[in-house]
Amino acid sequence: MTSIPIRSRPASRDDLRADAEAIGITEAYISILVDSFYDRIRADEILGPIFERRIGDDWDPHLARMKAFWGSVALYTGQYSGKPVPVHYAISEIEAGHFDHWLMLFEKTLEETAPTPGVVPYFMERAGRIAESLKLAIFGVPELQRARNPKP
Repeated sequence: MTSIPIRSRPASRDDLRADAEAIGITEAYISILVDSFYDRIRADEILGPIFERRIGDDWDPHLARMKAFWGSVALYTGQYSGKPVPVHYAISEIEAGHFDHWLMLFEKTLEETAPTPGVVPYFMERAGRIAESLKLAIFGVPELQRARNPKP
């Protein structure tokens, strides 16, 4: 008979946070990651202009929001309460391939900044799910695709 470990209770936010912190994910690291990533985004010839048109020179609110977002995703802080699907859906110039490009830039940033090797897959698993869910919400439902790109 195979033994399957059973938790007596679901992992609490504190347990999950402790697991993340054990591999070097802290709010301080998330701040470094977000700042480094958006420096890369701003310099990127594909995504930079899209962000520039939306954000201009007012990056502080966006960076604070992204730090809260990734803190909620990676450390279960509960700080983020936004609605990313409508925000991304409203940007008509977004194409499905932009999410793949975003993921590639995110992974490069992680590889350059991660305090331990385990940080990269930890974030990439979550980032991949987020990107796929946004692509599905924006492009994967035919009714939404028609509404976004009506035929003449």
